[in-house]
Amino acid sequence: MNTCARRHVILGRVIAVAVTDLDLNLLVTLDVLLQEGSVVGAAQRLRLSASAMSRALARLRTATGDPLLVRAGRGLVPTPRALALRERVRQVVDDAESVLRPALKFDLAAVQRTFSIRSSEGFAETFGPRLIARIGKEAPGIRLRFHAKFDKDSTPLRDGTVDLETGVVSAAMGPELRTVGLFRDRLVAVVRVGHRLARGQLGAERFAAAAHVRVERRGLDLTPLDAALDALGLRRNIAVTVGGFATAIAMARASDLAVVQCPRGQVGHGLRHHQREE
Repeated sequence: MNTCARRHVILGRVIAVAVTDLDLNLLVTLDVLLQEGSVVGAAQRLRLSASAMSRALARLRTATGDPLLVRAGRGLVPTPRALALRERVRQVVDDAESVLRPALKFDLAAVQRTFSIRSSEGFAETFGPRLIARIGKEAPGIRLRFHAKFDKDSTPLRDGTVDLETGVVSAAMGPELRTVGLFRDRLVAVVRVGHRLARGQLGAERFAAAAHVRVERRGLDLTPLDAALDALGLRRNIAVTVGGFATAIAMARASDLAVVQCPRGQVGHGLRHHQREE
Protein backbone atom coordinates (compact mmCIF):
# COMPACT_ATOMS: atom_id res chain seq x y z
CA MET A 1 0.00 0.00 0.00
CA ASN A 2 1.46 3.34 -0.99
CA THR A 3 1.69 6.40 1.26
CA CYS A 4 -1.30 8.15 -0.31
CA ALA A 5 -3.55 5.11 0.18
CA ARG A 6 -2.49 4.73 3.82
CA ARG A 7 -3.37 8.38 4.48
CA HIS A 8 -6.88 7.83 3.14
CA VAL A 9 -7.40 4.77 5.31
CA ILE A 10 -6.16 6.54 8.43
CA LEU A 11 -8.34 9.59 7.70
CA GLY A 12 -11.36 7.35 7.19
CA ARG A 13 -10.83 5.72 10.56
CA VAL A 14 -10.50 9.05 12.33
CA ILE A 15 -13.77 10.29 10.81
CA ALA A 16 -15.57 7.05 11.74
CA VAL A 17 -14.43 7.34 15.33
CA ALA A 18 -15.44 11.02 15.51
CA VAL A 19 -18.96 10.35 14.18
CA THR A 20 -19.44 7.33 16.44
CA ASP A 21 -18.44 9.34 19.53
CA LEU A 22 -20.78 12.23 18.68
CA ASP A 23 -23.82 12.31 20.98
CA LEU A 24 -26.56 14.19 19.15
CA ASN A 25 -28.60 14.32 22.36
CA LEU A 26 -26.19 17.01 23.47
CA LEU A 27 -27.69 19.33 20.85
CA VAL A 28 -31.09 19.08 22.52
CA THR A 29 -29.45 19.62 25.91
CA LEU A 30 -27.57 22.66 24.65
CA ASP A 31 -30.73 24.08 23.09
CA VAL A 32 -32.65 23.84 26.38
CA LEU A 33 -29.74 25.17 28.43
CA LEU A 34 -29.42 28.24 26.22
CA GLN A 35 -33.17 28.84 26.41
CA GLU A 36 -33.39 28.44 30.18
CA GLY A 37 -30.04 29.95 31.17
CA SER A 38 -30.20 27.67 34.18
CA VAL A 39 -28.96 24.15 34.91
CA VAL A 40 -31.88 23.54 37.27
CA GLY A 41 -34.46 24.89 34.81
CA ALA A 42 -33.03 22.86 31.92
CA ALA A 43 -32.97 19.73 34.09
CA GLN A 44 -36.64 20.17 34.97
CA ARG A 45 -37.64 20.60 31.33
CA LEU A 46 -35.73 17.49 30.26
CA ARG A 47 -36.77 15.55 33.38
CA LEU A 48 -33.20 14.99 34.48
CA SER A 49 -31.50 15.45 37.82
CA ALA A 50 -29.46 18.60 38.38
CA SER A 51 -26.29 16.52 38.66
CA ALA A 52 -26.99 14.77 35.33
CA MET A 53 -27.53 18.16 33.67
CA SER A 54 -24.29 19.46 35.19
CA ARG A 55 -22.43 16.48 33.70
CA ALA A 56 -24.04 17.15 30.33
CA LEU A 57 -22.94 20.79 30.50
CA ALA A 58 -19.42 19.64 31.28
CA ARG A 59 -19.46 17.42 28.18
CA LEU A 60 -20.74 20.31 26.09
CA ARG A 61 -17.96 22.54 27.37
CA THR A 62 -15.42 19.92 26.38
CA ALA A 63 -16.98 19.39 22.94
CA THR A 64 -17.22 23.11 22.10
CA GLY A 65 -14.08 24.27 23.91
CA ASP A 66 -16.12 27.04 25.55
CA PRO A 67 -17.68 27.44 29.03
CA LEU A 68 -21.02 28.35 27.31
CA LEU A 69 -22.67 29.49 30.57
CA VAL A 70 -20.73 31.47 33.19
CA ARG A 71 -21.63 32.66 36.65
CA ALA A 72 -22.87 36.26 36.97
CA GLY A 73 -24.17 37.09 40.45
CA ARG A 74 -26.65 34.39 41.42
CA GLY A 75 -27.37 33.27 37.87
CA LEU A 76 -25.70 32.10 34.68
CA VAL A 77 -25.23 34.10 31.51
CA PRO A 78 -24.29 32.82 28.04
CA THR A 79 -20.84 33.49 26.65
CA PRO A 80 -20.40 35.21 23.27
CA ARG A 81 -19.80 31.78 21.74
CA ALA A 82 -23.06 30.49 23.24
CA LEU A 83 -24.97 33.49 21.89
CA ALA A 84 -23.53 32.84 18.43
CA LEU A 85 -24.60 29.19 18.62
CA ARG A 86 -28.09 29.70 20.03
CA GLU A 87 -30.03 30.31 16.80
CA ARG A 88 -28.07 27.66 14.87
CA VAL A 89 -28.70 25.02 17.54
CA ARG A 90 -32.41 25.92 17.69
CA GLN A 91 -32.72 25.50 13.92
CA VAL A 92 -30.89 22.15 13.94
CA VAL A 93 -33.14 20.81 16.71
CA ASP A 94 -36.26 22.06 14.90
CA ASP A 95 -35.16 20.38 11.68
CA ALA A 96 -34.41 17.11 13.48
CA GLU A 97 -37.81 17.13 15.19
CA SER A 98 -39.61 17.74 11.89
CA VAL A 99 -37.79 14.79 10.29
CA LEU A 100 -38.72 12.41 13.10
CA ARG A 101 -42.26 13.73 13.63
CA PRO A 102 -44.88 11.29 12.23
CA ALA A 103 -46.89 12.50 9.27
CA LEU A 104 -50.38 13.47 10.38
CA LYS A 105 -53.40 13.97 8.19
CA PHE A 106 -54.44 17.58 8.55
CA ASP A 107 -58.11 17.93 9.45
CA LEU A 108 -59.11 21.52 8.71
CA ALA A 109 -62.55 21.05 10.23
CA ALA A 110 -60.99 20.16 13.61
CA VAL A 111 -58.78 23.26 13.89
CA GLN A 112 -59.63 25.57 16.80
CA ARG A 113 -57.65 28.80 16.43
CA THR A 114 -57.87 32.55 15.92
CA PHE A 115 -55.79 33.94 13.05
CA SER A 116 -54.73 37.59 13.02
CA ILE A 117 -54.66 39.26 9.60
CA ARG A 118 -53.15 42.69 9.00
CA SER A 119 -54.67 44.31 5.92
CA SER A 120 -55.97 47.50 4.43
CA GLU A 121 -59.59 48.42 5.14
CA GLY A 122 -60.40 48.01 1.45
CA PHE A 123 -59.20 44.42 1.43
CA ALA A 124 -61.13 43.52 4.60
CA GLU A 125 -64.33 45.14 3.30
CA THR A 126 -64.11 43.48 -0.12
CA PHE A 127 -62.92 39.98 0.73
CA GLY A 128 -63.76 39.64 4.43
CA PRO A 129 -67.39 38.48 4.04
CA ARG A 130 -66.56 35.82 1.43
CA LEU A 131 -63.57 34.62 3.43
CA ILE A 132 -65.68 34.28 6.58
CA ALA A 133 -68.37 32.37 4.66
CA ARG A 134 -65.76 29.95 3.24
CA ILE A 135 -64.24 29.38 6.67
CA GLY A 136 -67.67 28.73 8.14
CA LYS A 137 -68.15 25.84 5.72
CA GLU A 138 -64.68 24.28 5.77
CA ALA A 139 -63.20 25.22 9.18
CA PRO A 140 -65.93 26.35 11.59
CA GLY A 141 -63.50 26.38 14.52
CA ILE A 142 -61.36 29.15 13.01
CA ARG A 143 -61.89 32.79 13.96
CA LEU A 144 -60.41 35.84 12.23
CA ARG A 145 -59.14 39.06 13.74
CA PHE A 146 -58.43 41.85 11.23
CA HIS A 147 -55.88 44.48 12.22
CA ALA A 148 -55.73 47.87 10.52
CA LYS A 149 -52.66 48.41 8.37
CA PHE A 150 -51.42 51.99 8.67
CA ASP A 151 -47.91 51.52 7.27
CA LYS A 152 -45.62 49.24 5.27
CA ASP A 153 -43.65 47.96 8.25
CA SER A 154 -43.79 44.14 8.44
CA THR A 155 -42.40 43.97 11.99
CA PRO A 156 -45.71 42.61 13.41
CA LEU A 157 -45.46 39.74 10.93
CA ARG A 158 -41.85 39.02 11.81
CA ASP A 159 -42.37 39.07 15.57
CA GLY A 160 -45.51 36.92 15.42
CA THR A 161 -48.01 39.60 16.46
CA VAL A 162 -50.00 38.77 13.32
CA ASP A 163 -50.17 35.53 11.33
CA LEU A 164 -50.85 36.88 7.86
CA GLU A 165 -50.49 40.22 6.11
CA THR A 166 -51.77 41.47 2.79
CA GLY A 167 -49.96 44.08 0.80
CA VAL A 168 -48.14 44.99 -2.38
CA VAL A 169 -45.64 42.31 -3.36
CA SER A 170 -42.27 43.83 -4.22
CA ALA A 171 -38.65 42.77 -4.68
CA ALA A 172 -37.67 44.80 -1.60
CA MET A 173 -39.12 42.25 0.85
CA GLY A 174 -36.67 40.11 2.80
CA PRO A 175 -36.17 36.37 2.22
CA GLU A 176 -37.71 35.57 5.60
CA LEU A 177 -41.15 36.45 4.23
CA ARG A 178 -43.02 33.93 2.12
CA THR A 179 -45.41 35.52 -0.38
CA VAL A 180 -48.30 34.29 -2.49
CA GLY A 181 -49.77 36.49 -5.23
CA LEU A 182 -53.54 36.98 -4.94
CA PHE A 183 -54.42 39.34 -7.79
CA ARG A 184 -53.35 42.40 -9.76
CA ASP A 185 -55.32 45.60 -9.40
CA ARG A 186 -55.39 49.08 -10.89
CA LEU A 187 -55.57 52.61 -9.53
CA VAL A 188 -58.72 54.66 -10.08
CA ALA A 189 -59.46 58.30 -9.40
CA VAL A 190 -62.69 58.97 -7.50
CA VAL A 191 -64.49 62.32 -7.78
CA ARG A 192 -68.01 63.54 -7.07
CA VAL A 193 -70.73 63.57 -9.72
CA GLY A 194 -70.30 66.68 -11.89
CA HIS A 195 -66.61 67.20 -11.01
CA ARG A 196 -64.68 69.02 -13.72
CA LEU A 197 -62.18 66.15 -14.03
CA ALA A 198 -65.04 63.94 -15.23
CA ARG A 199 -65.48 66.19 -18.27
CA GLY A 200 -63.15 66.28 -21.24
CA GLN A 201 -59.80 64.55 -21.72
CA LEU A 202 -57.89 63.84 -18.53
CA GLY A 203 -54.12 64.28 -18.96
CA ALA A 204 -51.37 63.93 -16.37
CA GLU A 205 -50.90 67.69 -15.93
CA ARG A 206 -54.59 68.37 -15.48
CA PHE A 207 -54.91 65.48 -13.07
CA ALA A 208 -51.92 66.55 -10.95
CA ALA A 209 -53.12 70.17 -10.77
CA ALA A 210 -56.50 69.21 -9.28
CA ALA A 211 -56.96 69.34 -5.50
CA HIS A 212 -56.31 65.90 -3.99
CA VAL A 213 -57.04 64.21 -0.68
CA ARG A 214 -54.14 61.93 0.19
CA VAL A 215 -54.38 58.86 2.40
CA GLU A 216 -51.43 58.80 4.77
CA ARG A 217 -49.38 55.60 4.86
CA ARG A 218 -46.54 55.65 7.36
CA GLY A 219 -43.37 54.08 6.04
CA LEU A 220 -44.29 54.93 2.43
CA ASP A 221 -42.76 58.25 1.41
CA LEU A 222 -43.61 57.98 -2.28
CA THR A 223 -46.66 56.11 -3.58
CA PRO A 224 -46.51 54.37 -7.00
CA LEU A 225 -48.77 57.14 -8.35
CA ASP A 226 -46.52 59.89 -7.05
CA ALA A 227 -43.46 58.10 -8.40
CA ALA A 228 -45.05 57.94 -11.87
CA LEU A 229 -45.91 61.66 -11.76
CA ASP A 230 -42.46 62.52 -10.47
CA ALA A 231 -40.94 60.81 -13.52
CA LEU A 232 -42.97 63.28 -15.65
CA GLY A 233 -41.80 66.24 -13.58
CA LEU A 234 -45.24 66.61 -11.96
CA ARG A 235 -46.45 66.64 -8.37
CA ARG A 236 -49.97 66.21 -7.05
CA ASN A 237 -51.69 69.20 -5.48
CA ILE A 238 -52.35 67.69 -2.04
CA ALA A 239 -54.99 69.81 -0.31
CA VAL A 240 -55.60 67.56 2.68
CA THR A 241 -54.20 64.33 4.17
CA VAL A 242 -56.37 61.83 6.05
CA GLY A 243 -55.79 58.50 7.76
CA GLY A 244 -58.06 56.16 5.77
CA PHE A 245 -59.80 55.64 2.45
CA ALA A 246 -63.30 55.74 3.93
CA THR A 247 -62.69 59.29 5.14
CA ALA A 248 -61.06 60.23 1.83
CA ILE A 249 -64.04 58.94 -0.17
CA ALA A 250 -66.49 60.81 2.06
CA MET A 251 -64.56 64.06 1.59
CA ALA A 252 -64.34 63.59 -2.18
CA ARG A 253 -68.09 62.92 -2.40
CA ALA A 254 -68.88 66.23 -0.70
CA SER A 255 -66.22 68.48 -2.29
CA ASP A 256 -64.09 69.12 -5.36
CA LEU A 257 -61.31 66.91 -4.02
CA ALA A 258 -60.07 63.84 -5.91
CA VAL A 259 -58.86 60.64 -4.26
CA VAL A 260 -56.93 57.78 -5.84
CA GLN A 261 -57.25 54.19 -4.67
CA CYS A 262 -57.50 50.60 -5.92
CA PRO A 263 -61.00 49.16 -6.38
CA ARG A 264 -59.99 46.10 -4.34
CA GLY A 265 -57.31 47.53 -2.08
CA GLN A 266 -53.83 47.67 -3.62
CA VAL A 267 -51.94 47.00 -6.84
CA GLY A 268 -50.17 43.65 -7.07
CA HIS A 269 -51.81 42.50 -3.87
CA GLY A 270 -50.34 39.46 -2.19
CA LEU A 271 -50.46 37.41 0.99
CA ARG A 272 -47.40 37.39 3.21
CA HIS A 273 -46.42 35.31 6.17
CA HIS A 274 -43.22 34.64 8.07
CA GLN A 275 -41.06 31.74 6.91
CA ARG A 276 -40.84 30.30 10.40
CA GLU A 277 -43.47 27.59 10.87
CA GLU A 278 -44.83 26.22 14.10
